[in-house]
Amino acid sequence: MRYDIAGTVMQTVSIDLDRGERIVSQTHAMAWMSDGIRMDTHTGGGLFAGLKRAMSGGSIFITEYIADEAAHVAFAPRFPGKIIARTLRAGESLICRKETFLCAEYSVSLDIAFQQRLGAGVFAGEGFILQRVTGPGTVFLDLSGEVIEKDLAPGERLRVHAGHIGIQEPTVSTDIQMVRGFRNILFGGEGLFLATLTGPGKVWLQSMPIMNLAEEVARHLPGNEERGAAAGAGIGRLVGGGAAGAVVGGLLGGLLGNE
Repeated sequence: MRYDIAGTVMQTVSIDLDRGERIVSQTHAMAWMSDGIRMDTHTGGGLFAGLKRAMSGGSIFITEYIADEAAHVAFAPRFPGKIIARTLRAGESLICRKETFLCAEYSVSLDIAFQQRLGAGVFAGEGFILQRVTGPGTVFLDLSGEVIEKDLAPGERLRVHAGHIGIQEPTVSTDIQMVRGFRNILFGGEGLFLATLTGPGKVWLQSMPIMNLAEEVARHLPGNEERGAAAGAGIGRLVGGGAAGAVVGGLLGGLLGNE
């Protein structure tokens, strides 16, 4: 297998396969392919495996691309950003935000990962369930906006607005920390909680969380209903996003939209 990542804002990954090689992807990810590729869409291990992927933000079905001869296939993410290629050793894993997985060699497994702490699951912005990719093989992950890589030393902490967390090594732990200062909480715009990442390990941060983009688009839509939804989403971010933020934001957004 040989690959090339092209583009700046809307990237694509083009993969050349030899006869018998296989690539798997989420549905709706393929951009183009040559005649020598055969497609097979299935649950990737049964209904339960498909449901686990759906819980982590993926699709119940995956599509397998098999090269019956030397062939070419390309994949593209749905949002502007960067494609990260990582070759994993056998048993090596990465923990990813929801909907990060784009495609991978057939030997790479996609599973769910759970937040280590209750508070992180509720308030850290991504919920309890994340994606886990495990080698051996090369995996392609897409993040939104520009990507910044940070190597955290043992015990080193980094406080992050949760939507900017893209990928992390399993050795990095996630917790929450309340923002200090009454005025910071009310007027700082960063929410009530920040996620705290503690090393050792590597993290990949994204500059444009999809939620931020959605809020900005909603602000410019006409009508009270849309403006109420945007306001509710902003209030949801105040309590830290995730499950709690979605519930609070949805309720208040509905009330504001009906005024």
